[in-house]
This record gives sequence, structure tokens and C-alpha cells, in this order.
Amino acid sequence: MAEVVTIGLGYIGLPTSALIASNGKKVHGVDTNPEVVRTINKGRAHIVEPELDVALKKAVFEGNLVASTEAVEAQVYLVVVPTPFKGDHEPDISYVEKATQGIIHLLKEGDLYILESTSPVGTTEKMKDMIFAQRPELKNKIFMAYCPERVLPGNVMHELVHNDRVIGGVDENSTRKAISFYSSFVNGALYATNSKTAEMCKLVENASRDVQIAFANELSLICDKAGIDVWELIELANKHPRVNILQPGCGVGGHCIAVDPYFIKAHFPLESKLIGTAREINNYKAYWCIEKIQNEILKFELQHKRKPVVALCGLTFKPNIDDLRESPASFIVEKITNSSEQSYFNIVEPNVSSHNKYELVEVEHAVSNSDIIAILVRHEEFVKQDYKNRIVLNFCNA
Repeated sequence: MAEVVTIGLGYIGLPTSALIASNGKKVHGVDTNPEVVRTINKGRAHIVEPELDVALKKAVFEGNLVASTEAVEAQVYLVVVPTPFKGDHEPDISYVEKATQGIIHLLKEGDLYILESTSPVGTTEKMKDMIFAQRPELKNKIFMAYCPERVLPGNVMHELVHNDRVIGGVDENSTRKAISFYSSFVNGALYATNSKTAEMCKLVENASRDVQIAFANELSLICDKAGIDVWELIELANKHPRVNILQPGCGVGGHCIAVDPYFIKAHFPLESKLIGTAREINNYKAYWCIEKIQNEILKFELQHKRKPVVALCGLTFKPNIDDLRESPASFIVEKITNSSEQSYFNIVEPNVSSHNKYELVEVEHAVSNSDIIAILVRHEEFVKQDYKNRIVLNFCNA
């Protein structure tokens, strides 16, 4: 029998499963995609994450990690599935409900259920009510908790071990049980609270960062209009001992910062004015970048009497990773290429081997063979280039 069942083998679920298994526990990973299951059972990862391949191969070949499309009986159940939107940024917990529904028949007295998926406040308690409605004999006889991840793509395997965690149970016994479980593979501090506070903590952490980025992005709009170098301004302002302004970019992406504030906004619309405004500013920044690129294209056409060759550099949501989720850069590239069909574009993304929509080119080729270069993501390959005699739109201080 497995000790741990992990439901969801994506960017968080798979590294978590590999980490737990590498600590000697028997882990049964569950994913709805048969191809993902087959790949994992061969000891290979379907996502790119440093150090994951080594841990995964070891866990699979030692027999501590097995993937399947169906859950089995275990002592601990981790739910790590997506929570997308439905309609106008309304959180959709149907994946969490389906994952939970799939294990209700397996639960027994003394089991531990942990939700790690980013969730609206109160979701863990909703799952508790759903479980007890179908299995009333388990009431007060199983443990349930919420524990969000706090990892940075590109450094997940390290941060899963060393980052502090907030753990909130539906009752004190559940909190203690969950803390005991995480202490077996987490070296960071484990902070006890209740499930609602833990759920809100996850959302607030990323909403806070979103607000700070919105301030930087708004500064970039103001400085552009005032003819001020925003990068120099921020560097100078940050010389103040109590000021730490972040760097502006072409928007905000990823599976957390661009998403989590909506979980608060959807359920507390009247109270979350600053959070909602920050989302609007960061979303608008991508459209502002699009307008800047389109204006430069038009200016070039008028001056040279021909369409320019345009390099669009970067597709991922942050530097030096392969993750395209909620990427403002990808959004910008899509809008620009669709609206300027007669122009020729060199699309560059050094962290992705191929793309289902674009033919990707090397950065050196793009720089040498483009009239206009728009740098959308601060990849290290872009920082090293010589852009002499090129028109450069630098949206990320590259």
C-alpha cells in the first residue's frame, strides 16, 4: 500500500511527489493524462525543472514512486490540481472537487487529507463537508489541512525543502498531524494556523507582490511620458534606506501573481479596491507595450517606405525559465503578429525548444536580421547581445 497519494502531477505535484519519494516514502502519483503517467513511470519528467530529473529517476527506479490515472488506498492524500477561472475571473474549484470525490471511497479512520491547490477562502472546509456528507462515519476521525506551496519556478526542488510553510488544519489535531507529515521532508519552519487563514495567506502573499509590481509598472508609464529613465530613477530611489521599488516589465504572468489576486477580488469585491486596481494596471501594461511596438513599426514604415523586420524577444512569463503560463510576453507577441500580418517577425525564446504556433529563431540571428528589436523578457541571452545600430524597445531593463 502506498503511504502517500498525490493527485495532480504538474509543476508542483510532480516535484513534491519526487521529493517525498526520495525521502523513502512510497508515493502513488495520480494524473488524468495517460501520456504524463507513462513518461513519469519511465523516470522522465514532462516539465523542465532543475534537479527534478535526478530526483524523479531515483524515486522511480528505487520503486518509491509510481504514477497512475487512478488513486489507491494510502495514509496521506495530497491534492495538487489546478484551480482555473470560469467566466469573469471567478475561481473554479471543480478540479479540487473532482480530485476529492475520487478518493472519498478510499478514506479510512486516521487518514490525512491535505489541499495544496491555490483556493478561495473556505475551500478546505467545503471539501470537509463534502466528504462527511458521503462518509458520515468518518466525521472527526480523519485529519484535513491546507498547506500552500511558496516556490519559484527554476528553483522548486530546493525551495520545497528549505522554504517555510504555513499549515492550517480544520481543527488543531489536523494542524498537528499535517505539521508532522511535512516535517519529514521540509527543513524550513512550519507555522501553524487554521485552514481559512492559510488559504488567505497564500492569496495575500501574491496579491502583495502584484500591488508592488503595479507601482513599478505605473512608474514606467509616468516616466515614459516625462522623458525620464525609469531604471535610473528606481535605482536612485532605492538608495533610500526604507524604499525598495521593484523592476517594471511588460506585465505580470505566471500561475500565482497574475492569478491569486482574483481569488480575493471575486469573493471580496467591495473591500479589495487596491488589489483590483493593481490587477488592472499590470494587465494594461501589456497593451501599452503593444501600442509602443505598433507605433515603432508605423514610424519605420513612414520613414523607410517598407515594412520592418521585427524581433520579438521572449515568450515566458519571467526570465530564464520555460514556463509560458499567463505570460504577458506571449500575449504581446500574439497580438502584434496578428495585427501586423504583412511585417516579418523573428520570434525568440531560448528556453523553449519548439512552439506550436511560432517558428523560433536564435537570438543572434534575430539581432542581426531585424530592424526593430522588442525585448519582452530579461533572459540572460538577451542581456549579452550587442544591439548597436538597431532600434531597441527595452521593456525589461535588458
